[in-house]
Amino acid sequence: MSGSSASAAGLRGFSGGGCRYSLLTIIIWTVVGFFLVVHLVSLYSRKDNNIHDDVSSSDQLQVVHQHQHQHLHLHHPVVHQLVRVEEEILRMPPPRKRSPRTSKRRSRKPIPLVEEFLDDKSPIRHLFFPGLKTAAFGPTKDMGNETSYYFPGKIWMDTEGNPIQAHGGGILLDEKSNTYYWYGEYKDGPTYHAHKRGPARVDIIGVGCYSSKDLWTWKNEGIVLGAEETNKTHDLHKSNVLERPKVIYSEKTQKYVMWMHIDDANYTKASVGVAISDNPTGPFEYLYSKRPHGFDSRDMTVFKDDDGVAYLIYSSEVNSVLHIGPLTEDYLDVTPVMKRVMVGQHREAPSIFKHQKVYYMVTSWCTGWAPNEALAHAAESIMGPWEKLGNPCIGGNKVFRLTTFFAQSTYVIPLPGVPGAFIFMADRWNPADLRDSRYVWLPLVIGGPADQPLEYNFGFPMWSRVSIYWHSKWRLP
Repeated sequence: MSGSSASAAGLRGFSGGGCRYSLLTIIIWTVVGFFLVVHLVSLYSRKDNNIHDDVSSSDQLQVVHQHQHQHLHLHHPVVHQLVRVEEEILRMPPPRKRSPRTSKRRSRKPIPLVEEFLDDKSPIRHLFFPGLKTAAFGPTKDMGNETSYYFPGKIWMDTEGNPIQAHGGGILLDEKSNTYYWYGEYKDGPTYHAHKRGPARVDIIGVGCYSSKDLWTWKNEGIVLGAEETNKTHDLHKSNVLERPKVIYSEKTQKYVMWMHIDDANYTKASVGVAISDNPTGPFEYLYSKRPHGFDSRDMTVFKDDDGVAYLIYSSEVNSVLHIGPLTEDYLDVTPVMKRVMVGQHREAPSIFKHQKVYYMVTSWCTGWAPNEALAHAAESIMGPWEKLGNPCIGGNKVFRLTTFFAQSTYVIPLPGVPGAFIFMADRWNPADLRDSRYVWLPLVIGGPADQPLEYNFGFPMWSRVSIYWHSKWRLP
């Protein structure tokens, strides 16, 4: 405000009269208008690399139609059903009882909902982790008209009637067999804590694998990469940590390649591990671990692009930066090329996907096992720069949206048959009992304007926003 006042005073002193003042005002607004027009033109002139500067008017019309087509799927009848907004009302418990002496000193304030979520003795814990008898779903349950529905947060059973153990995982669509394979951490063991508020972990059991034709009925294919029981120096010794396994297929070597986060019990090793197999159901042969590009690596994922180039994306530099770099042609190592993105933003749990030549990513803050607000990002190149699109969560309630529905992202896969629609995979971690962590699968739709401006420029990105819609139950089309 003070700067504006000073400028106005200067103008009045300079003008000396209404005519000169009006002329100067016109000049100033002309210059401002010119820069605004230039800026708008620069924003709306983004084109794909295949479109040249000298395109004809018919080519420009085709580009407009392509932009319009990006939003047509929002009116698809299936998508219309998936994007409906559901609200959740959670009744908070009364304030905890305190001793009479303490009650005189402090008022009884409600405990924050996130603390209730983390408290395994909370009276509303059943709202976050419903019990097996009343809240299990899957092919072995008699579900009547609710067969094939997803119930985020409830216990998901496999074809043998056991809870699925595939935490922090990812999906591989094997085109040779047209079968989906779900790989994840097998955590069927007791939870340990380094200290009272330290990191929770379980002994390494291995990587579980499940197969499916419909993304709902999952057959347990067993542990495809098992723990080392006796050799304490081995990366996979049961006392260590194995997290976030992801598998991609190499056409060049005809091998299935698994990448994972490898660590010790205190999370100081901070490395990636690599394993290979001739079959999607294993067994996988463990090869080695390393710190990629010489940096620490914790939460990570891999992404295979349309041209067959695969990338490693990992949280590094004490979780303050994300690193992205291409893998070698056989997918068994990283190349020397690496870009630091989202510097100083403290993002983890990266989940990358692609739609109409634009790369999207969902990440979370670094708050340990406590759930937090997700952010969506977009880029024209996977190597960046990446721009924020805002919080993608819609529905539930305010606390649900600010905690990613009390879950953390792990993977995103295309929703079969519906362009622009995806399945957002997340884990609802149970730090008191990690084997009882739940799966939160929800519809993700790309469309509509982004709700967060560019970080280093005026205006909003030209790509569409990412929306994840809360449903207490939903099903695929």
